[in-house]
Amino acid sequence: MRTRTLAATALLALLVTPAVRGQAPLFTDTLPKDEFAARRAGVFAAIGDGVAVLEGAAEYPAYVRFRQNNQFFYLTGVEVPRAIVLLDGRTKQTTLFLQPRNEAAERMEGPVLVPGDDAVRLTGVDSARPRDEFKDAFTAAVAGGRTAWAPFRAESLGAGTPQAAAFHAQATASDPWDGRPSREQQFVAKLTEAAPGVVVKDLDPVLDGLRLIKSPREIALIREATRLSGLGIMEGIRNAQPGMREYEVESMADYVFKRGGAFGTAYFALVASGRSAYWPHYHAGTGELKPGDLVVFDYAPDYNYYSSDVTRMFPASGHFAPAQRELYTIYLRLYQALMTSIKPNVPPREIVREAVAKMDQIVAGYTFAADAHRRAAVEFVDRYRLSNTKSLGHTVGMEVHDVNPPYDILKPGMVFTIEPALTIADDRTYIRLEDVIAITDTGYENLSAFAPVEPDAIEALMAETGRFEVKMPPGPSGSH
Repeated sequence: MRTRTLAATALLALLVTPAVRGQAPLFTDTLPKDEFAARRAGVFAAIGDGVAVLEGAAEYPAYVRFRQNNQFFYLTGVEVPRAIVLLDGRTKQTTLFLQPRNEAAERMEGPVLVPGDDAVRLTGVDSARPRDEFKDAFTAAVAGGRTAWAPFRAESLGAGTPQAAAFHAQATASDPWDGRPSREQQFVAKLTEAAPGVVVKDLDPVLDGLRLIKSPREIALIREATRLSGLGIMEGIRNAQPGMREYEVESMADYVFKRGGAFGTAYFALVASGRSAYWPHYHAGTGELKPGDLVVFDYAPDYNYYSSDVTRMFPASGHFAPAQRELYTIYLRLYQALMTSIKPNVPPREIVREAVAKMDQIVAGYTFAADAHRRAAVEFVDRYRLSNTKSLGHTVGMEVHDVNPPYDILKPGMVFTIEPALTIADDRTYIRLEDVIAITDTGYENLSAFAPVEPDAIEALMAETGRFEVKMPPGPSGSH
């Protein structure tokens, strides 16, 4: 009997231990709590005597994993639905308001963060109180005419961007068959209802200014998201061959992302073969790769609330045709002229000016077999020559098109992509690469440099055996 009991106990331990080990942490392990405290200190410095309040995301009406909205996560790291946080600029105290324990839900899904001392210890906030106490706490905090600050822009969740969130909120509000305000608009309305006469200012510019410059820990997360992006794209390229569908190439990157610990994707996959590549954000994913196609592959994961954005091109057949190689190579040299001109603490327009001088020399010394290719290269350079750009590309961070407050010079800690396109409209030719650039004190780091761009390196990659490669059956002559 004792032997059976010991055996049963051992079996129970084997069954229970993995579940315990696999339990999600009550507080994020993405970043330490002092990182979030430093961010809140930046808010305190900006709002003076004011009071900042933010509402976390709601639970999803579907069986999907919860993901916090980016502004709330940026300041707290808290990943439970319907949390609210109050930052008191006078006392420099942070109070977190959480929903009470739901024992029935815990029995199904495991414990989550709830009000109390454990939440204070884990998160580093000063107080963690029940959510139903927020109204009284807020009205007391703003009594005497103190200003309140809250986000005005619609929340951005996984695979979202500030621009897309704002567009969706505006389209919904103006839809005559819908007309709902965003959660942020509703929250502000509720704040003014709870404390009549309170002035509520937009907190988004404050947070956006803080988010523009990434900390070393943030850059490390973006670097890992970029590593997964590059590895996923490379795996898709290894396995690609004529006859595949675009979604098949996408799926191979999905495997790499998931195995690498990604929560999901930073944006829909852009796998565009042949003439479909001319649409920069083509994402139908149903086209068939055909011999002679050039394929654009643009994809990245959502990794611990940070994203990336990498693009590579490859010939579906495994080898660039001579005309493809000529056009791709001149584009690549012009692209590299821009990249090698990047430096910190100067305005983007000065970088462009230096790059154009390099590009002119490259075009003058390049041997073109096709006049159309020469014209396309000249037009590419002229677009830079005539521009008065204030940026080199879009910022990257918690969103693939991250917050982008005004700036004059490139500062260490900024992360952005370059992705200029070379096009020939007459035959819908489209050539584009994209790399993730982190500005440093002395120059920059190309976070995606390991993903090949040279034509010979791409062909060599395609000659490798892919993890998921399915060889086509041999033809009558025994050849593939």
